[in-house]
Amino acid sequence: MTNPTTDIAIVNNTGSTEAYVYINGLDINNNNTPLFIQSDGKTVYRPANPSATQTALTEDIAIPLGAAGATTTVTIPQIAGGRIWFSTGSTKLTFLVNPGPAIVEPSVTNTADPNYNIDWGFAEFTYNTEQLFVNISYVDFVPPIPVALQLVNTSGATQTVQGMPANGLATVVDQLTQQNASDGAGWDQLIVKASDGHVLRALSPNSARVANSSLFNGYFDSYIDQVWTKYTSTDLTVDTQASWGTVTGRVQNDAITFANVGSFARPSAGDIFSCSTGPFANYPSATADEMGALGARIAAAFNRSTLLSDAQQPDGEVVSNYYATSPTNHYARIVHATNIDNRGYAFPYDDVVPSGSTQPDPAGTVFDGSPKLLTVTLGGPASNAPANPGNGGVVKDPATGGGGSDGSTPTTGFWDKVKSWFGSLKKFLHIGTSTSTLKAKAKSK
Repeated sequence: MTNPTTDIAIVNNTGSTEAYVYINGLDINNNNTPLFIQSDGKTVYRPANPSATQTALTEDIAIPLGAAGATTTVTIPQIAGGRIWFSTGSTKLTFLVNPGPAIVEPSVTNTADPNYNIDWGFAEFTYNTEQLFVNISYVDFVPPIPVALQLVNTSGATQTVQGMPANGLATVVDQLTQQNASDGAGWDQLIVKASDGHVLRALSPNSARVANSSLFNGYFDSYIDQVWTKYTSTDLTVDTQASWGTVTGRVQNDAITFANVGSFARPSAGDIFSCSTGPFANYPSATADEMGALGARIAAAFNRSTLLSDAQQPDGEVVSNYYATSPTNHYARIVHATNIDNRGYAFPYDDVVPSGSTQPDPAGTVFDGSPKLLTVTLGGPASNAPANPGNGGVVKDPATGGGGSDGSTPTTGFWDKVKSWFGSLKKFLHIGTSTSTLKAKAKSK
């Protein structure tokens, strides 16, 4: 069992003296009430339930990070669906509260949001009685401020996710531009610039489609046609990595059908990028959980373009084959390749890995049941190693030897247990197919 509180050390490697951190989430021990950590880095603030929408917070929640190179330590209670937000510049992030209470968080898809033109980003975490779980997320966008993670447990074992180098966003933008020049699919439309011309962020395809719903329409059609042709006469075997075990299906009546479970119709590009619409949503209630497990693995294979080459999902996957076939999710490919250790959540089901995998998960997580100190470094590591130019696969992290909390290689059942726990966490937070946490239902658009 973890302690009631834990410390987080924030390293300001942004080069700016105007850098701030904001921490929010759900208070596990107080009916999952929304909470923030105040500017002193330790006092809990639970916003009152307001009578009107878009109500301002009554406390200062911007934690100053001081001089460039400084380390600021904050203390948090047990929190579900937490985010560590960070920003640079004299204008701080604005959070509002709607009746509920429900937190209105910064948005990268709402151009009227007061935070839209600020340089900001976030990492995600949950700290409960079982463990501290943290990940770098690019599901919505690549921020201008890189973030790296290091988690040390009470035995001294260390896990790391190195994140992007200081020039990571510039690299992503350059690669997106080159990819668009190659295929003309619209990858350059993921790049968001401020009025002064500097790049604010690179949106994921799913986020970019909020403003332009026609973006990438038909992009995966030729690939889907080939998949449908193959699995009309060949079995598609999917390991649910849960109690339902391995399930086999084929294309029948123009849908991938799993007997006595359900069917997946042809997805659109938007369905593939979101992993939560079209055939990947509104599952029949009797088999919803099993369909969700199947859908997660099928959606991941579509994003990685491995569904055609691998009839055993995800256990037959080879990381070096991810994103090797076009069409594919080039945003995810580029994001992984730009991260120093190739790790970071690039689409909603980027945590899908073969059973018994001994490689660090591509999703870029650190977790431990006995955390001592989480260190979050903003702005890139002190020594900016060049990004791996590979195809977005993962490489073994020498600091963890493969991700075990004691520095050892995880056993076959280890990752399965972690994935089961993370899946349960998603359901608890009602975030379904997205790693984005604490999305207030009343959030302004």
